[in-house]
Amino acid sequence: MTDRALYRLLAWLSPSYPVGAFSYSHGLEWAIEAHDLRAPEPVLDWIGDLLRFGAGRSDAILFAHAFRAVAAGDEPGLAEITGLARAFQPSRERALESLSQGEAFLRATRAAWPAPALDWLKAVDEGEIAYPVAVAVAASAHGVALAPALQAYLQSFAANLVSAAVRLIPLGQTAGLRLMAALEPVIGAVAEEALTAPLETIGGCALRADLASMNHEIQETRLFRT
Repeated sequence: MTDRALYRLLAWLSPSYPVGAFSYSHGLEWAIEAHDLRAPEPVLDWIGDLLRFGAGRSDAILFAHAFRAVAAGDEPGLAEITGLARAFQPSRERALESLSQGEAFLRATRAAWPAPALDWLKAVDEGEIAYPVAVAVAASAHGVALAPALQAYLQSFAANLVSAAVRLIPLGQTAGLRLMAALEPVIGAVAEEALTAPLETIGGCALRADLASMNHEIQETRLFRT
């Protein structure tokens, strides 16, 4: 991967990139209010399970297949993936989270780092684009290697949840860093599996997290959008 490609990957997945990631907790806010998560160990288990069995794994598989569809110029394949990415959202709030970030990512990236594939994506599917698909298409279009792009995407996903836990529980910054260190092998394993996983194996069973996102929608007081 070239220095230029690495620079772009780091910029796109920076906390300052204008996708509003800081405003989404993926249901974590409700889980904390319900007293499911009050210490670092349960947070580690929760995020680890999301990566292995929930949105993390599903997003990773979608990411890998979207990346390859762009590289191959496979329009039907990319259209199938964009549709699946919208359909595999277990709640209205989770759809809001993924689709809002995906559309925001596309707007920002087309403005700063335009590429024909980003325009082609919207021509293939005029609907809202899920976040993992948007990032994968940009990475493929700009020559970012698939394996590091996928691992960086998952690291960003986990880091946003850790940041939410640090603010909400609250946890100290050192505890948050320890969580990220503990999640490193999990992220590596999920990324490695997703690189060879068939699209048919997409799916998850992080049911408590799905229920948390549904309950968050009617939570009386909340700081996050999801």
